[in-house]
Amino acid sequence: MSLGKEFTKGIIRENPLFRLTLGLCPSLAVTTSVENGLGMGAAFSAVLLASNITIALLRKIIPDSIRIPSFIVIIATFVTLIEMIMHAFAPDLFKSLGIYIPLIVVNCVILGRAEAFASKNSLMPSIMDGLGMGLGFTLALVIISAFREILGAGTFYGIPLFGASANPALIMILPPGGFITMGIILALMNKFQHDAK
Repeated sequence: MSLGKEFTKGIIRENPLFRLTLGLCPSLAVTTSVENGLGMGAAFSAVLLASNITIALLRKIIPDSIRIPSFIVIIATFVTLIEMIMHAFAPDLFKSLGIYIPLIVVNCVILGRAEAFASKNSLMPSIMDGLGMGLGFTLALVIISAFREILGAGTFYGIPLFGASANPALIMILPPGGFITMGIILALMNKFQHDAK
């Protein structure tokens, strides 16, 4: 198993959002600005990496009969730590992401990586898997949020792009804008993948 392949698979080939379409609910809810997308991506990546490391180290100790509850306790521990750190050092981002931070505990990508990968592999492949999946998820969130923020608010990372006379399409920062954006991105990815064959 190549560590490079384990890292890169999460960025494009098995991207959690664009290829596996997992974790859509919080992804579409928080991607109204690039700052939110980066914040959620960083929190998600930290939890994924820490839980992958812990589960890979404990995989031979955790009995099969309590495997899933153990994974959830491990993930919840890291989510709580990230939530407390974010509340202390980035209170505005903490308020902006709201309930979606604690919901990382039940994010199917993190639990899926714990079950499908970290519990079956050693430390280094699990680290590479966590880093790659986290980076892929974060990149996807930033792409979606950039598209939505530019078209829906006329800004990028809060910086005005079009001046005071701009008339942005407000629907893009509302819930339908998330679905429209995701649909366009998935359609483009499928088109490019089809053309590459």
